[in-house]
Amino acid sequence: MTKVHRDLLQNLEQVRAVNLDSAYGFQLNVPQMTEKLVEYFATSLNTTLEPLSLPSYDRATAIQRAIFKEGVRSASYVFAGPGSPSWALDQWSPLGLVDDLHAVAQAGGVLCFASAAALTLGSHTAPVYEIYKVGVPQPYWLDGLDLMSRIGLSCAVIPHFDNREGANYDTRYCYLGEPRLRTLEEQLPDGVAVLGIDEHTALIIDLDADCLTVRGRGSAYWRVRGDVRTLAKGTAIPVGDLRHQDATNRVTLATPVVEESADELSILAERAAAGGSDALDAIAELTRRAVGGGEGRIDPSTLVEALLKVRDDARGRGQYEIADGVRAALVDAGVDVMDGPDGSTWALR
Repeated sequence: MTKVHRDLLQNLEQVRAVNLDSAYGFQLNVPQMTEKLVEYFATSLNTTLEPLSLPSYDRATAIQRAIFKEGVRSASYVFAGPGSPSWALDQWSPLGLVDDLHAVAQAGGVLCFASAAALTLGSHTAPVYEIYKVGVPQPYWLDGLDLMSRIGLSCAVIPHFDNREGANYDTRYCYLGEPRLRTLEEQLPDGVAVLGIDEHTALIIDLDADCLTVRGRGSAYWRVRGDVRTLAKGTAIPVGDLRHQDATNRVTLATPVVEESADELSILAERAAAGGSDALDAIAELTRRAVGGGEGRIDPSTLVEALLKVRDDARGRGQYEIADGVRAALVDAGVDVMDGPDGSTWALR
């Protein structure tokens, strides 16, 4: 799918590509998986892919969660792919990530979800590992992120639609097989379809043109209770042809985001220092701007000192979770913090 990635990236005025590791966060090789994806984007696409890490919602601090959300929302190209759809939902749903993904799309960015991550985008998500590998008495759906309803498409997304790895048994429909898929379809509410996508195939939804196209080796499919419409590759299909007439959640493109001024950086610092519920989001954005590369980067010296002051103030107020979170966020971002009898010092790693 390298050509598809290239074309999507070339359409962006500014590229800030990020990788979400949550879908494979349960695996023991998370760093190696991320390294492989970063290398692919660098060598095949000449694009820097910034890792955004949230392998576990429960093990992350409140500030780490806020930094992850801010990193998604400020990106123009969000990639997520292999792993487990049920694990991904366990991390993304309580985070409210669907709102951040929606914001990226509204601002004209690209959401590129594949494999396990693609399964999370619909109103219903099939827990394929649990059904295919673990074994359950009855196939069932999980509540998906339901990003698709934001553009008026009521559906569950099923990748790997034409899988043939089973050879002498049915592994189509992301290893569900025909009997299980029919059982699952019977559980869907009226008006909810299954959107299937073949392997090595991209279904591209253009919000500006309100149409979709299929590229790659195979096809896509709009399936309602076994009644299938094939979406052939190479043709533009109006989204309205698939949109349920009662759907009211169609996305409205927002006004492009205006670049922040230096004054707004001061406002962010004030929000961070206030220590209120809004402080985490402000700290997250300030931390990214201080230690991240590319557009929006600022001299880290003053900001790191300010964040350490925020930390000291939080400790003085007894808000130890915020204080510990600020330190952890700086350390994660490449700033070593050393506490001593005369206060805290720091150094960029």
